[in-house]
Amino acid sequence: MLKFFVLCTLALASRAEIAEEDDVLVLKKSNFEEALKAHPNILVEFYAPWCGHCKALVPEYAKAASTLKAEGSDIRLAKVDATEEADLAQEFGVRGYPTIKFFKGGDKESPKEYSAGRQADDIVNWLKKRTGPAATTLGDVAQTEALIADNEVAVIGFFKDAESEGAKAFLKAAEAVDDVPFGITTEDAIFSKYGVTKDAVVLFKKFDELQNTFDGELNKADLLSFIKSNQLPLVIEFTEQTAPKIFGGEIKSHILMFVPKAAPDFNDKMSEFKKAAEGFKGKILFIFIDSEVDDNQRILEFFGLKKEECPAIRLITLEDEMTKYRPESEAITAENIIAFCTLFTEGKLKPHLMSQDIPEDWDKNPVKVLVGKNFEEVVFDPKLNVFVEFYAPWCGHCKQLEPIWAKLGEKFIDSSDIVVAKMDSTANENEAVKVHSFPTLKFFPAGDERKVIDYNGERTLEGFTKFLESGGQEGGAPAGDDDEEVDDMEDLEEHDEESDGEGGDHDEL
Repeated sequence: MLKFFVLCTLALASRAEIAEEDDVLVLKKSNFEEALKAHPNILVEFYAPWCGHCKALVPEYAKAASTLKAEGSDIRLAKVDATEEADLAQEFGVRGYPTIKFFKGGDKESPKEYSAGRQADDIVNWLKKRTGPAATTLGDVAQTEALIADNEVAVIGFFKDAESEGAKAFLKAAEAVDDVPFGITTEDAIFSKYGVTKDAVVLFKKFDELQNTFDGELNKADLLSFIKSNQLPLVIEFTEQTAPKIFGGEIKSHILMFVPKAAPDFNDKMSEFKKAAEGFKGKILFIFIDSEVDDNQRILEFFGLKKEECPAIRLITLEDEMTKYRPESEAITAENIIAFCTLFTEGKLKPHLMSQDIPEDWDKNPVKVLVGKNFEEVVFDPKLNVFVEFYAPWCGHCKQLEPIWAKLGEKFIDSSDIVVAKMDSTANENEAVKVHSFPTLKFFPAGDERKVIDYNGERTLEGFTKFLESGGQEGGAPAGDDDEEVDDMEDLEEHDEESDGEGGDHDEL
């Protein structure tokens, strides 16, 4: 009996070691397994104390944890300091911060990547979808009012027969949407309360029109299209919290208005922007970015903008390759924006490629300086073999490479056909090469074929020399084989990297 008591006490003591901060479990390698046993459904954030995105998430993450705990849910939220618990971070493939994973049913082998927004409601809704029914059965008016009142967006299916084909299609759509709560009802009192007389799907929201009623054929594809078109505001602000909704959505064409939120004419500009948005709902996402916020400066730089140049309008497509567009007129009026977007949807716009002016001494030093305006004529000169570093001024890895690249330029300064060059890719773009990480090293061999070869060898003077002397054979690969590149603008805001340049090979955009 005493032995049993001691064992129970030890077990309780072990479980008690899982500390909490604002209802969020604090996990370490020593208590991770215990936490999974005690809480089979657990969302874990791997963070770094210095990470700005992690700091921004703290209050919303804690709010979500408290909400679930107050409801008596068996779902818990937890966090791991990945800088202290390196083994755990490595085990679960943590490469940036924050990384958030959901462990369902105590399964440690295949956690689900969290994929919704960073507001408390988004987190709670996503978790409930992962652990409960796709749609809550609404039995009375009070329950329905609570669902609508407690969420920024809620979708309710009104069906006379819960077994009808329309109701089944509605539930299939509900299963496919992670970040919006769904309810379904057959109750006459609820129909009456919301003025519904026949089977219907209504999206309730706390912005713009306040509600939208679906008027198409009740099938999964059309319902998802309806929800996609109406779940976001006509104009959405880019923030830490909204970034996942913006980049994770199906609309990949985004028009951005860069404007200081504190400007006296901000409301006037927003009014014009919103008027223009009405005609492109579901086709182009309208986003505004506060140009005065420090965290947004990297995005301005990405578009070749400075704070002093705002307000400004830019459009980008986030398909297989990012393409940027700039309107001819900088005047922010509904008429101008509508005309700009119409040309885009009709395929009549030419991409906007940034370029600095050609420096007078661009070819006077061992490492030649390329900009957008002279790129093509230099790298595709059929008589030259051109090795280019595409860099960013703020990139730690680029700074480490700089002295080696300078020595490489000096080594081949007397060569008649080998050119060592560099281009600041935060200020210059070209049609031939899309740069997504820094530094990117590409070789353009002599000839008329316009070949491009990625350099994947060692970043040493010896490695670069062998590569050039072999004509791009030793250490090279066909362009496009670099697995480390990233494909979208989301990485401008979504993650903080694991280091400031001391680890890894690339700094991502």
